[in-house]
Amino acid sequence: MTPQVSLAVAGESHTSQNTRLYRNILVALDSSDYANAAMRDAAELACMADAPVITGSHVYAAKLHDMRFRQMEGGLPEQFRQEQELERQRDVHDDLITRGLSIITDSYLDQAANECARLGIEFKRSSLEGKNYRELVRETNSGRYDLLVMGALGLGAIKGSRLGTVCRRSARRSAIDTLVIKNTARSIKEGPIVVAVDGSAKAYGGLLTALALAEGWRVPVKVIAAFDPYYHYVAFNRIAGVLSEEAGKVFKFKEQEKLHEEIIDSGLAKIYDGHLAVAHSIAEDFGVEIETELLDGKPHDAIEKYVRKVEPSLLVVGKVGIHADDELDIGGNSEHLLENADCAILLSMREYQPKIDVVSGVTTSWTHEAEARMERVPSFVRNMARMAIMRYAQEHGHTVITRKIVDEATAQLMPNHAEQAMGEIVAAYDAGELKRKPAADEVMRWSDDAVALLRTIEDLAVRGNLSMRAEKKARQEKSAVVEARHIKPFIDAETLDQPVAAELHWQAAALARLMRVPEGFMRERCKQSIENFARQNGHTEITLEVAENGLKLARGEMEKTMQGQNAPAAKGSCPFGFGKKAKNPQDAGQ
Repeated sequence: MTPQVSLAVAGESHTSQNTRLYRNILVALDSSDYANAAMRDAAELACMADAPVITGSHVYAAKLHDMRFRQMEGGLPEQFRQEQELERQRDVHDDLITRGLSIITDSYLDQAANECARLGIEFKRSSLEGKNYRELVRETNSGRYDLLVMGALGLGAIKGSRLGTVCRRSARRSAIDTLVIKNTARSIKEGPIVVAVDGSAKAYGGLLTALALAEGWRVPVKVIAAFDPYYHYVAFNRIAGVLSEEAGKVFKFKEQEKLHEEIIDSGLAKIYDGHLAVAHSIAEDFGVEIETELLDGKPHDAIEKYVRKVEPSLLVVGKVGIHADDELDIGGNSEHLLENADCAILLSMREYQPKIDVVSGVTTSWTHEAEARMERVPSFVRNMARMAIMRYAQEHGHTVITRKIVDEATAQLMPNHAEQAMGEIVAAYDAGELKRKPAADEVMRWSDDAVALLRTIEDLAVRGNLSMRAEKKARQEKSAVVEARHIKPFIDAETLDQPVAAELHWQAAALARLMRVPEGFMRERCKQSIENFARQNGHTEITLEVAENGLKLARGEMEKTMQGQNAPAAKGSCPFGFGKKAKNPQDAGQ
């Protein structure tokens, strides 16, 4: 699995352009035309940053050569197989391996060092021994670099080759941005720069890098998004050929086909057009003008055709896309473009997450029922609530927010006490109590006893909460003074000196599981067991797994209680053994 690297803070809207440039660049060198071009373009990138450092790296396989020579000894001519001559040949070859390959490596690096010295760029050397791609990847992912630059082909290139095995293997395993040079005769700074976006954080991270480069090089940026509206049409027609008439009725093929056609024709286009709108918003924040174009077709094929038409000097894509899982090292479209694109390609591992309101504003819509549900939220907190619900919808892949999604988001994002408090706020708002500041004669006065009781609460946040509740209770009783009796119901006198247990956050799935327990005493008992289990095990959030473990303990407690009742329960006592037991048979009937 490729480690995740993020160099941008999610949600920030004005990242410094300089942070998108590359200061520590690793270049793979072997004196091939493509490696030399890689060094040239690495220098172009380094010249844009403050105090840049280029590290030139060459991997030589001394052990491999030594092993191969020993394997070939059996095929040497007769005169070389005499023991004395064979030992001499071994010494000669060992000397070649130990000194010769090192000299060759130094020569490769000297060439790059001279170029960096001419440009005033600090240069470091990295001579590595071992399997080429493995050692290069280990160095790349050492944490010392933010960009790997390499040629698409090396010294082993032949006619028709598009991508060498070392390049392919290294690009897949690199945990940082990787630039692959494919055109030895053209510098990447010539422009234009094409950026492909799909709504993923890595695609937007690549966009920010492209904007920074374009600003420095004064070249145009073209942002594209590609979607495939044809796949489902082909798939449904294939399905139609294998479904029986009865299966077609059960599957409701015609209705499904119509639904998908409507979604694909309008929905997908809207989503990907929304990605371009977000890109426009990001570019405006940085003061860079961009051109956008929505492409249809198999994404990598549509992008390849666009690249051939526009002829950019650089193509920027996220290394993995919006549908990537944690185990994926490179996305399918990125892999195709790495192989087939005719220009240099930058695989972005940097991430950038646009502000939720920017994304949702162009990709998310609300149903009338959801909007009506939001009208119940006071205006002074409505924007905050909308943002939280939009973020929940985005995280769960929804582009249309329904009333059900509003309720789900509320259940997951708001603990029970917060939801209750919000209800009280809504009631107060509806009653007009929050729409204006109270006049001087309307400010509640507190009795000394009430103040003393309130001050027993050390937590200032809790104290403020309870004071407002007490004032609310006093107002309900038409009292102009908050008395001790108004605050007492909100304070448990038996636990005043005990530490307040941390509030637990219930996830929606855990709440749904709890709701399956019969309402009343049994549900409350199970809830208490789950929360006790969570606190005992250091959990601050109750997930479905935590809830199941807590329920398991609750069932165990009930079973033990029931097994402990050796005699039939006395008349009038709880069959589960809770409550006071009768002291004698005569008391049982009372």
